[in-house]
Amino acid sequence: MAIIKNAFIRYQILDKCFRNTSKRYSTKELLLAINEVLLEIDPDSNGIQKRQLYKDIEFMQSSEGFCIELDEDFKVGKFRYFRYLDPKFSILNSPINAQEAEQMKSALMVLSRFKGLPQFEWVQELIPKLETLFGFKSSNQEIIAFEQNQDLKGIEYLGVLFDAIHSKNALKITYKSFKSELSEEYIVHPYYLKQYNLRWFLFGMNAKYNTISNLALDRIVSIDIDSNTTYIESDINFAEYFEDIIGVTMPVDVELVEVSLFFDKILAPYILTKPIHESMKVKERLENGIVISIQVIPNFELEKMILSHGETCKVLAPESLVLKLKNRVEAMESNYRAGI
Repeated sequence: MAIIKNAFIRYQILDKCFRNTSKRYSTKELLLAINEVLLEIDPDSNGIQKRQLYKDIEFMQSSEGFCIELDEDFKVGKFRYFRYLDPKFSILNSPINAQEAEQMKSALMVLSRFKGLPQFEWVQELIPKLETLFGFKSSNQEIIAFEQNQDLKGIEYLGVLFDAIHSKNALKITYKSFKSELSEEYIVHPYYLKQYNLRWFLFGMNAKYNTISNLALDRIVSIDIDSNTTYIESDINFAEYFEDIIGVTMPVDVELVEVSLFFDKILAPYILTKPIHESMKVKERLENGIVISIQVIPNFELEKMILSHGETCKVLAPESLVLKLKNRVEAMESNYRAGI
């Protein structure tokens, strides 16, 4: 086990030794106490040596550590022994150190971005308590921001869906898609929530189609727990499920292909520092730009992403995607010729 992983374990062992008033601990005894525990945790461990022990003690005495005070006069003859100046002291009862305080303040700043969102009402109550408990000063100045829309329609369902997934409850969802003027009712076994392009989507087994469907939360009309339907679990690894697509749309009967794209020299540096997909590879570097490839299943979001780059991007392959994008660009151009 790596030394860094054992750090706090070592501090706890030293803490126990330093406050033990019935036994004297020299450097040798401290090393024996630590290495005995480390060997129990990891039989392959070689333990630590004096140099690491002294570093641990130095850290525990520092302001970045626990500010411990040792009895410097605790000696017998020429031998130095270690114990706390105050035997009632323990690092387990000590206040957080300066480094921990800074880390907690940074964490609170991130947490504050969740205020007002469903399922995060506790943040509103927690932050003032922590600020009071640890003496943190509130600041009205925001220095970090996340893309979020607290007024987004359907976001009120986020907590309900989260609970349903966690509790494994089937749901009766009334849904109205953009393509329909009428609402439909579905029995859905919810599995996964994903945010994309500032919208939230629910992925689950739709009993009507017996397939995994994604439902946009802003198109949900109502949600009820369906206690009469037995929940069907899924063995899908959703981290892998999204590996081969951009966005949230998984087309039916569409295979993984290599998509080649050209980006001009103006956009190339941006694409190189922010790859459009984890499979992206640079195939060719040209004077006027770069050619990259990605391994994806073509879908609506891929087309939208390509079109969003306008004239700075060109599809080179596959031919089917080239033709599809060409037709869409021509349709866009005709809109400007025809007027309203």
